[in-house]
Amino acid sequence: MNSYFQHDPAPAGTIRSLVLLLCFLLTAISAAFPQIPDRTAPQASEPVAAGETQTVFHHLIARRLWISGQVNFILQAHPDFSAPYSGPNSLRSNYEKASSRVLTLYAGLQVSNSTEILADAEQAGGRGLSDALGLAGFSNLDAVRNPSLGQDPYLARLMVHHVFALSKERVESEPGPFSTFTELPACRLDLRFGKFGTVDFFDVNSVGSDSHLQFMNWAVNQNGAYDFAADTRGYTWGVIVEYQQREWGFRFGEMLMPSVANGMDEIWNLRQARAENYELEFHRGPLPKRPGMIRLLGYTNHANMGIYREAINRYLAGLDTKPDITDHPFQTTRKYGLGINLEQALTRDLTSFGRFGWNNGKTESYAFTEIDQTFAGGLALNGRRWHRRYDRAGMAFASNALSGDHRRYLALGGKGFIIGDGTLNYGREKIVETYYTAHLWKGFYGSTGVQYVTNPAYNRDRGPVVIPTLRFHVEL
Repeated sequence: MNSYFQHDPAPAGTIRSLVLLLCFLLTAISAAFPQIPDRTAPQASEPVAAGETQTVFHHLIARRLWISGQVNFILQAHPDFSAPYSGPNSLRSNYEKASSRVLTLYAGLQVSNSTEILADAEQAGGRGLSDALGLAGFSNLDAVRNPSLGQDPYLARLMVHHVFALSKERVESEPGPFSTFTELPACRLDLRFGKFGTVDFFDVNSVGSDSHLQFMNWAVNQNGAYDFAADTRGYTWGVIVEYQQREWGFRFGEMLMPSVANGMDEIWNLRQARAENYELEFHRGPLPKRPGMIRLLGYTNHANMGIYREAINRYLAGLDTKPDITDHPFQTTRKYGLGINLEQALTRDLTSFGRFGWNNGKTESYAFTEIDQTFAGGLALNGRRWHRRYDRAGMAFASNALSGDHRRYLALGGKGFIIGDGTLNYGREKIVETYYTAHLWKGFYGSTGVQYVTNPAYNRDRGPVVIPTLRFHVEL
């Protein structure tokens, strides 16, 4: 699950009420309906997959119904760091701490053997460091940049999923929040439409996509240069068509774009704004005879985006006191990019992953973050070797860059929706992240980690920054 949340802190009673409500619903349904065998607890002889988790309750499909939930708390801080100047979107240079929370209730109903309806309700709160400003690769994937959204529960996802069978052969499928089917045709066409997160299905990686149990940095858990369609919370409306067979698959998505950068309201007129997403995946990795995946991504956004060079020219002509990428009449411009996503099992317990991303960099960063090129990679290890089979650990790095027009815009005093120090001594933003997630009991997990950021927001004059992290997660 990919979420972006930040809200004013909710009263403790709100959190307790939601947790109790989730537990009550799950307990009541568990008592009322028979359960399928617990698929989250493999036998001792089975390898533990990189993304496998224990849960508080047995996940069940009773009378075609799926219910599950999760709770995620993240606490981060950073000490004072060197910064001779700061701007409106800078990471604050004095000591600060911040916490975020996300509570999600997942539900699914199988209408038939080939059609299901999926819906998620979510409640989020807290904030990110410096209100989630000042880092292009921000440190907490659960935090967003708009505290005015409030703390009321909201509908995160609502989608219909239909499977067209193209072969009689069936393969096992692990039921979960995004699909409740326990088996699927080996060759099939999937159709999804409704509300979802673009990165629920695009640029997915088994060891580098889950901020609840794995890495937390935006540029590590996702392709930083992928300016995917999303509102402020990370969701959009659209349709995805996906073809899958044993050796490879291909998916295409058409999604709505927000009306302004990092905005909540989408434009429903596809002639004015839309996003096309393409991904080709090969069900094998670079190394022979070991599990792996290769995914090739492409996307094109059409939206009311500014052009960095035009904003610079307006400033140099004296029309603006500072470069302002938002100072233009409504216009539909185009942003495009590509990405490569690799994952490769090195041993039964150790998996590597890597990403490369690039976008044209001339058009305004609009929906995700301000990265025009990125390299990222790392290792993830499960704890079987030290007899902690549901523990996991990871180390990763990311190196982010900007286009020439984008960096000049910032150097002249411009700001985007996440970075802007007032001036810029440019250098690549570099991030190293480590974590250890310990399985405490059933679906309860605790994590500790640290991130080290050099040249925050691409500025050699500021930092480096050390960000220690604590995380508590419950899989219901």
